[in-house]
Amino acid sequence: MSTHGISSIRHLKTKLLAQIISILLLSCIISGCIGDEEGDSERTSLVIAYELSADMLESDTNPQILADYISKNTNFDVSIYTVDSKVAMLEALRFGNVDLAYMDSGNAWIGWKQYGIEALAADQKSDGRSYYNAHAWVLDDSEMATAHLDSDPLTNPFSLMEGMTSCHTGWLESVGMMLPMGFLLGLGYANVLGDPNDIESLRGTIHGFFSEDSSIPDPGTPYYGLSGALKCLSEGSGQIAFLKDNTISDYCPEEEIDEREDWCLENNRYIALPSFAKAPSDVFVYNPDHLQNDSISNVMNLLMSLGEEQDSSDMLFNTFGTRGVVETNSDDHLGIYSSFVSSIPGISAYYVDDEDGEEITISLEELRIAFQTSETSNGTDTDPSLLADFLSSELGVNVSVFHVESDMEAVRSLESGDAHLAFMGHLASVIGWKMSGLSVLAAIQNDDQKLSSQVSGWTLSDTELASYATDDDESTNPFDLISGMVSCHTGTDPYSSLIAPLSHMISNGFLVISEDPESNSLDGLVRSYFSNDSVIPSSGDLYYGESGAIRCISEDYGQIAFVGENFIDEHCVDDSGSNADWCMGADNYTSIGELGIIPTTSVMYNPQILDTRSRASIINALIDMNYDMYLENYSRPGMGTYTGCYDISVHKVFHEIPKENCGDEILKNVLGGSGVARATSQGHLGQFSNDLMSVPGAFEALEGHLTNVESE
Repeated sequence: MSTHGISSIRHLKTKLLAQIISILLLSCIISGCIGDEEGDSERTSLVIAYELSADMLESDTNPQILADYISKNTNFDVSIYTVDSKVAMLEALRFGNVDLAYMDSGNAWIGWKQYGIEALAADQKSDGRSYYNAHAWVLDDSEMATAHLDSDPLTNPFSLMEGMTSCHTGWLESVGMMLPMGFLLGLGYANVLGDPNDIESLRGTIHGFFSEDSSIPDPGTPYYGLSGALKCLSEGSGQIAFLKDNTISDYCPEEEIDEREDWCLENNRYIALPSFAKAPSDVFVYNPDHLQNDSISNVMNLLMSLGEEQDSSDMLFNTFGTRGVVETNSDDHLGIYSSFVSSIPGISAYYVDDEDGEEITISLEELRIAFQTSETSNGTDTDPSLLADFLSSELGVNVSVFHVESDMEAVRSLESGDAHLAFMGHLASVIGWKMSGLSVLAAIQNDDQKLSSQVSGWTLSDTELASYATDDDESTNPFDLISGMVSCHTGTDPYSSLIAPLSHMISNGFLVISEDPESNSLDGLVRSYFSNDSVIPSSGDLYYGESGAIRCISEDYGQIAFVGENFIDEHCVDDSGSNADWCMGADNYTSIGELGIIPTTSVMYNPQILDTRSRASIINALIDMNYDMYLENYSRPGMGTYTGCYDISVHKVFHEIPKENCGDEILKNVLGGSGVARATSQGHLGQFSNDLMSVPGAFEALEGHLTNVESE
């Protein structure tokens, strides 16, 4: 044999020996036998938690298949420990009933913070990611899809979620609840309902912001999990589903028809709204108090090896939904989660140490309220310091008044952080919301306890226009007659004077907008649709203001006037002329219908500055004013006579509280209303904003008006 042949044989033997050693080493790594004197004779017990599901006994998804495979091919004796929820899974880890569990990052984060559970291996996507993009998914014919796709910065799909029926994956699930609610609460789309220190308040918050019919499913129910939430959306039971970026392709793959769920719609029907978080992927976790250090590395190697072969990777996917994992730890994989969920009520208990053991209410040392005041209010029952004192007593922190000269200055004070809270009229509120990212926390109720009033069209009762409005004949519409009429506008602000009637005409197809932007000025639109002689007055003119607009039709100069719905009843009660000599009495005026909405005063804040726990505490304190009623010499038979501030929530009269410090008096004198109601930006300002957006240049007109008012 030649030297070359001997050399080749030696080289082949060396290569084979290296391969054999590599195989043995890999086998030892998988079985945990490295450094073990007893070799492969010693087997390790491994108990894996598995959440019960309706299809767990089907051939491919039965967890026992994976358990048997691992037991057969490694030195692990694997058994499955079934649980009925993620909470039960965490408890099983906590008390050492299981060694390993696979769960979403939200529940893993809670387990880490509450019980010291540690992350071991994270789901790794085919593209190498160990995170996923969390999305709200809607159908293509929804308002939210339209708002997302229209490229209009003033339309926001997340604002439109309010009142919709939402499909969540389960209670405290990461992508299906924790992340979307953290996002919506954190950015001020929603506000916490209930105790900000109790995580159970999240349930009421969800049903308060979305619909009462929103789905928060329990394990084993049809709409549980990612597939369940998508099914909920697909079957029309909900209008929004909170899912991962790849959920549609996982359950409704276009190329693999036999893998599609039978409830899947055409894939182009599903629209993903902008991602609200890059969230940590699902993760295998363990309890370091019960799993020994030498076993931890062996389990890690086992999990890593399962993703390396097609058969074991398929079994891993069928059982847990992952085809492979990457090594990780809690700090690296779950650490970022705190910032995502910090806005969830009660969640701070998991990561904020309260050394005093006291309930956390508000995180501010001082609450500053922007308020327009005049020197004449100081020391009177209209002094905003009365409101500050009330809130200070409720919240246990100092509350001060930050004096501003205008609504726009109040907007700027919230933007800069000089103030945390501001009470604003409807014009500044919608500008602050749409242009500056401010949010509504609450709204002040009118005397009739409503949160809005209406702009209405009015005419004299003896006109054809009035007869069309009152004849109960569907074929006669008063708005069919008003084109070309001389209209009387108030001139007080762009909305009630011009935008409200224009919005109604445009939205109902009476007025078509020209493509020429120069002809679409507010004044131009009014005069082109009504009459060139229409009255658009300035301050000081004869027909300025609501009284001026009604005088305009009373003196037969105009044929239709646009004023508030209650103006006639409040200012033309009879025909005696007691209010003005031109007032003809309420019976002589007829409303032709409502044209637009005027929201009441908004309580505004900056969601980038005021945290959700503080917001919840503040709104609860504001609402406490609703329960106060000042009694003066109030007598009850056999009970005596009472004078003082009566708190109806505890049925107690506080004699020492002065009248001006009682909640109902503060509401009436300082805030000009009858109560405080919880509100959101979309709920309180949404319709008003829609009216504005239908009229070209409306937002610019409001900004110009507010700027002019500020400079006067």
